[in-house]
Amino acid sequence: MSDEVIKQEECKEDKSKGNLTDKFRENPWMLSTIVLSVLVIILLAGNLKMTGGTIMTGSTISDLDAGQKIIDFANSQTGGGVELVSSKLLENGLYEVTVSYNGNNIPLYLTGDGTSLVQGVTPLDSLEQQANTQKRSTSTEVPKSDKPIAELFVMTHCPYGTQAEKGFIPAMKTLSSVADVKIRFVHYFMHGEKEETETPIQVCIREEQGDKYLDYLECFLEDSNSPRCILETKINDAKVKECVSSGRAEKYYAEDSKLSQAYGVQGSPTLVINGVQSNAGRDSASYLEGICTAFNNAPSVCSTQLSSSAPSPGFGYTATSGSASSAQCA
Repeated sequence: MSDEVIKQEECKEDKSKGNLTDKFRENPWMLSTIVLSVLVIILLAGNLKMTGGTIMTGSTISDLDAGQKIIDFANSQTGGGVELVSSKLLENGLYEVTVSYNGNNIPLYLTGDGTSLVQGVTPLDSLEQQANTQKRSTSTEVPKSDKPIAELFVMTHCPYGTQAEKGFIPAMKTLSSVADVKIRFVHYFMHGEKEETETPIQVCIREEQGDKYLDYLECFLEDSNSPRCILETKINDAKVKECVSSGRAEKYYAEDSKLSQAYGVQGSPTLVINGVQSNAGRDSASYLEGICTAFNNAPSVCSTQLSSSAPSPGFGYTATSGSASSAQCA
């Protein structure tokens, strides 16, 4: 499993309890996915080999041994709390071992010889349905207008949100005089206190010291050091603190949240152009092209050459070859 995938799973684990409740009511499947992700990451940290779905050959262990093998190993890594529900050998030669963890029944798959944990078993009809859904989403047309409205919804500490911001800022600067381009925040948090503290700071700077917002954000995306960036970009810190303490930050964020919910935003990052979610890539050139297609008559600045290298997820400015172009904190 790659570092980027693990970052995404860790991103899911950190969501605050209040917001988790709201999300689970809307998407009850999320709970089992998150718990499974936690358990799989724990198993990966140990010595049990994981395969991508390949069925290992060799002698087949018993149902009881398969279940006990998973339970013993999982409990040794978690400190306890994992219980066996059932264990059965499937026709494809894999053991489906269902365990109970944090009150949820979770299926795990083990090769018949008991040596390797398999990432999962997905029916082909489910994959076909996912592909068709992706195809419909990609084909969605963005309405055109004289002055497009482009809004990038992110979380301040989501590694894929920060990746998108690094690619989005050059497009923002290029289109600042001809389009309404803005960075907004999704209607829930996933990264604990650090995100709940930083979001009000950013909305206050954006709304009340907007001429310094992008300078601050570019600095923040280096290493998430907010105090240093406030000082270096000459932000009026006293004004920011008064904005937060007075409740104005909460009102600004409420507006972002209202729009996020209205657009059906389900993860960070999500780009919305003229009210419709867009699938533009996360490099600056792709963002520029995606927004420029929404003009009735594209202005000359749309011919500006911007970087086509995708920024890296997380903090820092290392370019990549386009990896994690569709991953989200969701």
